[in-house]
Amino acid sequence: MSGFAKFVYWILESKFRKFMVLLLTGLAFAGSIMMLGPVKLVKARMLPGKSDNTYSVYIDTPTGSAKEQTMQVAQCVIAEIQDEPEVMNMELFMGEGIPLDYAGLVKGAGMKNSENVAELSVNLTDKHTRKEPSFLMVQRLRPVIKQKCEAIVPGTVVKMIEQPAGPPTLASIVVEVRGENLDKMRALSVETAKILSQTDTLVDVDIMADDLFERYELVPDKEKIARSALSVKQVNQIIYLAFEGMAIAHKNSANEPDQIDIFLRLDEKTKRLNGEEKEALYSKISSLNLMNQKGMMVPLSEVVQIKKTASNPMIMHKDLHRMINVIAETDMESQVYPLLDAREKMITYFSKEYKVEKEPGMSTYMFDLYLIDKKTGEKYLLRWDGEMKVTLDTFRDLGAAFIAALVLIFILLVIYYKSFALSGMVLLGSFLSIIGVIVGHWVADLMTQQTFFLTATSLIGFIALMGISSRNSLLLIDFAKSLMEAHGMEKRKAIAIASATRAKPIMLTAIAIILGSALLASDPIFGGLGVALISGTVAAVFVSLVFIPVLMDNSKAMDRDDEVPIHHDSHNISIVR
Repeated sequence: MSGFAKFVYWILESKFRKFMVLLLTGLAFAGSIMMLGPVKLVKARMLPGKSDNTYSVYIDTPTGSAKEQTMQVAQCVIAEIQDEPEVMNMELFMGEGIPLDYAGLVKGAGMKNSENVAELSVNLTDKHTRKEPSFLMVQRLRPVIKQKCEAIVPGTVVKMIEQPAGPPTLASIVVEVRGENLDKMRALSVETAKILSQTDTLVDVDIMADDLFERYELVPDKEKIARSALSVKQVNQIIYLAFEGMAIAHKNSANEPDQIDIFLRLDEKTKRLNGEEKEALYSKISSLNLMNQKGMMVPLSEVVQIKKTASNPMIMHKDLHRMINVIAETDMESQVYPLLDAREKMITYFSKEYKVEKEPGMSTYMFDLYLIDKKTGEKYLLRWDGEMKVTLDTFRDLGAAFIAALVLIFILLVIYYKSFALSGMVLLGSFLSIIGVIVGHWVADLMTQQTFFLTATSLIGFIALMGISSRNSLLLIDFAKSLMEAHGMEKRKAIAIASATRAKPIMLTAIAIILGSALLASDPIFGGLGVALISGTVAAVFVSLVFIPVLMDNSKAMDRDDEVPIHHDSHNISIVR
């Protein structure tokens, strides 16, 4: 270790070499921040993709679509998936959602009940024996399925739903369009969805609102029914029988505890209309006859009026505000970058007709946009939510925990050293371990097939590194001060000997941390924690043994009041043990 002591002393005895250490460390720190920021070599996300044994496919054809149209799209999706060797089996649920799973809890799967929706549950082989993770399979199949199947029924949206690695959310990115004018809100939601569709890495864009359409209502004319010697019940029953079907009797069975309904309905060919015009519906009900109390047959068209009405769309509220959700998923990408891209596009696009105001300050909803119509003065709100907001909240909370850890460590160091300079030196050395965390994630991303994100667990690892790095710096400072005070050693030589002497326990501690964290590095969820601990520890060792000694040499807080300069030969350094 005497060689390392000479190396440290060689650096400390030259102002230029000390400056170069500080400069290179500063450049490394700035470069790591650039990798996480503008360059985007390391991308941040709350949690990475989770490989599971199942995923779902949500099929939404336009509102009012027939069951046959939805089935055609579903059969196309099944045809594309069934040839995958990792697929064990599939189950299709027509007109309803699959039994609630982790993802469907907040995606509204339990509320689906119409002919234009279907859900497909896909079960895969065990993830431990499967080479391709489920999220990579979904990423590969998504463009193929959307290209082939969505075109069957124009306006169809096919969404590939993976099981979330963390808290389930409605979607990766959710834009809540809020306001009072429902027609204007619909127009804003369509424009918002269009912008999201044009944003790179965003897929499965959809508007969670029913389509507006016109429909025909069959309204019984009570006066004509009475004159025709019929009853309203008769008219209602034949209408249900003609278009839906109805239970007409019950059957008892020794094997069933409840009565079994005998359901009567017309066959599909008879039920189907020849067109979508009013004349087709009138022709249909004209062919249906009812026998009145006098034994005469009365056409249904004589006692029923056909009225054209607008559809009744679903109205959604949140926090007592009316809203329309526009959702999108990220294709193996962090939610933050497409959010910022789409938000800038929205500001530019909506500025033509609206006065756009941003959320002031650094609040939870700092990305929200307020739109004020330049003509009418009506106000609308574009509020960002979904997994993106969970990510921001998580990183905000972890950032607050990191700041709290810094403050507590600084207070303890000030109490211990009674020096702000030494306390700040220790904290700075600890903070620079972020260089290794970011570079380690970049290296891990190069070595893995999928994107290796800097996740919430990575930040937990960085916070844990603060204590480890602080301990390394404390060892050097305390030992150097003891050499100066107990042996009267000159500061520069004491720092060099302290660095060399404490290098071995610092190295052994680092190796123990690296070996223990290696088991976490391959985990899909806690891999960020493992990589942060491994790479951050490596950086902390270099910072403690090279960067901190330079700061110690430049710090007047390390000087003794009675210190007299002593000339030493840099090649004649002994180790005090």
